[in-house]
Amino acid sequence: MTEQALPRMPSRPRVATPRGACDTHTHVFPAISDFPLSGPPSYTPPLAPASLHREMLDTVGVDHAVLVQPAPYGLDVSALVDALRQSRGRLRGVGTATSQTTDDALGSMRTAGVCGLRFTEARLPSGERYRGSVAADELVAVAARMRSHDMHAQLWPSPDAVGELLDRTLPLNVPLVIEHMGGVDIRRGIGDSGFQLLLALLREGRVWVKLTVCRRSAAAPDYPDLRAFHDALVKANPLRLLWGSDWPFVRMDARAPDVAQLLDLFGDWIIDESVRQSILVDNPKSLYHFE
Repeated sequence: MTEQALPRMPSRPRVATPRGACDTHTHVFPAISDFPLSGPPSYTPPLAPASLHREMLDTVGVDHAVLVQPAPYGLDVSALVDALRQSRGRLRGVGTATSQTTDDALGSMRTAGVCGLRFTEARLPSGERYRGSVAADELVAVAARMRSHDMHAQLWPSPDAVGELLDRTLPLNVPLVIEHMGGVDIRRGIGDSGFQLLLALLREGRVWVKLTVCRRSAAAPDYPDLRAFHDALVKANPLRLLWGSDWPFVRMDARAPDVAQLLDLFGDWIIDESVRQSILVDNPKSLYHFE
């Protein structure tokens, strides 16, 4: 495997972030010698341990963050849980589990600060599933136990099947958080049926959506082709939106953005301070139970 490379570290935002701000979509990747991968990964993980993650947050002035389980670790959440324990309440986690995961294991995750489980339907450009990822079929099998542990489901959809995925998962009565702006395909426009369904559910308060612009557009650093989608989501229901950077930007290499620039862009696109406060502070505080 290629040696783990250090990720791009941020500059400082032009404008200070509000107190209690949260980056709801980040990852940690310690040295593989310390936390081995579950098997041959679909991509080479960067070297982004918990200490570097803290440095990133401190630099951009973000008080809280959510760590999302990356596919290369499969069902082994030990790296994520270790980072949560080091954070002393600053972080929350989204892990992985299947029908084979014991109830004791789910309880231990919840105690450590894991608030949800991730299910992935997105694919690599080759069409291959990310090795180590957990499919949404498993959500059906574990939904009842997730409810008993007060866990939500985080879904990374394929743009080809957003509607079908939501039709399957909404009846499970588990809170749903949709990653990466619903996996929107810019080429389809905002009139796409899957995106319109997402907007309708957002208006009704039936889903949460993460605003992680760098995964849906290659037009960095200003992502103009994504602006209409972003505006439509904000207009639909800002009280159900979350902001995320996706640091350390796996598989992006030279295209990796600066977290500070992403925060500045968010501020440029949303000029209403109360809306920014909701998305950056109040919404994540409610969903992830930050103090």
